[in-house]
Amino acid sequence: MGNTQDTKDLVVLGLAHGYLVELVAGVPEAGWGAPTPCAGWTVRQVFNHARIDQQGYGLAITGGRPDSDPFHPADALDGDPSAELGKVVRAVADAYAGLPAGADQVPTPLGPLPLPLAAAAAAMDAGVHAWDIAVATGQDRALPVELADGIWPAARHLVDHLRDAYQVFAPARERPEDYDSAESLLAFLGRDPHWAPPVA
Repeated sequence: MGNTQDTKDLVVLGLAHGYLVELVAGVPEAGWGAPTPCAGWTVRQVFNHARIDQQGYGLAITGGRPDSDPFHPADALDGDPSAELGKVVRAVADAYAGLPAGADQVPTPLGPLPLPLAAAAAAMDAGVHAWDIAVATGQDRALPVELADGIWPAARHLVDHLRDAYQVFAPARERPEDYDSAESLLAFLGRDPHWAPPVA
């Protein structure tokens, strides 16, 4: 092992970024205005929120601030959304890959966290918003169980506090015993794992 981060801690972040990039690339031209599981938010808004959130995770390490508030994000749809997102996730991946192996205090938008939790928190944001975009635009790409398993440690550590202090997650939903870990994660984060767009 060298002086930079062992890649095993970054697998979950890579999975989440790949999932988000794939789902954004699959949004049809008419899909950007579609409603999502995030009440009151369109696909366009969720995409821009997710992009700025990821920007924040990278810049927390390298220095600087995102180009806008993730809850009032600047719009990247005037150019090439996939290209804009690709630049952001590459910057985040590079920032995390350059961290010292075993770093126990990684700067994040949520405060300093041990590296595995920091990477999983960034992955939680990217992966869950990718799922929001998938179901909103009819893309048959469930949240991967492997990704959900990697996110769960951050969800357990962070979400109840964030929900109580900042109301950034809806109340947790019931988690039936037959749910897999991805469905259970979505329910814990306040989402209906079987959400579908409202019928016009």
